Amino acid sequence: MYGNHQESFIRKYIFSTDHKWIGIQYGVTGLVFLLFGFVLMIIMRYQLAYNGNTGLEKDILSPDMYNALGAMHGTIMIFLGVVPLIVGAFGNYLVPLQIGAPDMAFPKLNMASYWFFFMGGVVMLGSFFLPDQLPPHSGWTSYVPLATLSSGHAQSLWLFGIVLLITSSLLGAINVIVTIIQLRVPGLTWMRLPFFIWAQLVSAFILLLAFPPLEIAGLLQLLDRVLSTHFFDPYMGGSVLLYQHLFWFLAHPEVYVLILPAMGIVSEVIANNIRKPLWGYKSMVYSSLWLGFMSFIVWAHHMFLTGMGPTMSSFFQITTMIISVPSVVILTCLLISLWGGSIRFNTPMLFALSFLPMFAIGGLTGLPLGLATSDIHLHDTYYVIGHFHYVVAPGTIFAIFAGLYFWFPKITGKTMNESLGKIHFWGSLVC
Repeated sequence: MYGNHQESFIRKYIFSTDHKWIGIQYGVTGLVFLLFGFVLMIIMRYQLAYNGNTGLEKDILSPDMYNALGAMHGTIMIFLGVVPLIVGAFGNYLVPLQIGAPDMAFPKLNMASYWFFFMGGVVMLGSFFLPDQLPPHSGWTSYVPLATLSSGHAQSLWLFGIVLLITSSLLGAINVIVTIIQLRVPGLTWMRLPFFIWAQLVSAFILLLAFPPLEIAGLLQLLDRVLSTHFFDPYMGGSVLLYQHLFWFLAHPEVYVLILPAMGIVSEVIANNIRKPLWGYKSMVYSSLWLGFMSFIVWAHHMFLTGMGPTMSSFFQITTMIISVPSVVILTCLLISLWGGSIRFNTPMLFALSFLPMFAIGGLTGLPLGLATSDIHLHDTYYVIGHFHYVVAPGTIFAIFAGLYFWFPKITGKTMNESLGKIHFWGSLVC
């Protein structure tokens, strides 16, 4: 009988096609990578606090190794940590449940997307442990010509890892889009979808359309290194700026791949803990769609210092100011939703509420970077690092924590300790 068929351990837990288990695989693997990226950050901060110039300690890192840790920290936290958690883990586990689907549209493709992600992470971290070679140390952007001049195989492994990770994201994005469009239960019309589903859908379209340019950039740079082509060599007819355009055409939409699912998680937690519907649901939906569309026409505000003319600078300054509007609309709707609610201040709600001001600070500090006049002075300074980390660290990661606490009982059948959770929250907020 079919009902008595027992799957083997490997088939059930390693090469599973069940969306829930794949979501758990993404979640556990992403948290391990996040921990590794966090350790790199701690080492970097220790170097800054106790370096040889202070007279307290000797340098623990060489300048090249410090750059390598910075490059790998950025890469790991974004490509191996936050995106797999917020899209791969929460998306895989919750999207079919919230739309009434039995599974993702393409279960085997879903399994393949996780294993491409896992292999990409292993290959990328493998570049850290090559004998007698520095890890990739040309920044998480891997700008040319610095990246193409890096000797050894570590940078090539990094590029190959990026190609695998992007392949994983593309497979996952296709699955999410088809699942939401085709497998909704009858009667679940578009304007009845939870905002979390809208956020995952828009993010999947961004991944599908924005990641291929970076994959092409990685492949071309890999060819420059391995086969001595000259796609990015200006002395041989190549273009250095071509790589920057390809990279930022992905990297700025990527910000909204981090933020939109985070907003979706926060909306679920807030709606549950205010015990009433969200205010302005349709405005939030239309804003997310507008945010996804606009994310593709603002990328060059990262490139004001490359010498683009005043006409192009003006265009990207205007679009940057416009794209801030839908984010404000979504935050405003979430804030107004609190009015009149019977609010429970449990651990997931605390993390969700703290997301709102943290992301607002990150967004406001980004506006000067979208204006060429101020960006000339702020570009490549700690101000940029502070802005980005306000968006991602206390912003997106707080939303991830909110989601983990909120859905942990659904996933495991057990609740986390509320007192320890609040200690976790206040410690994280203060730090």
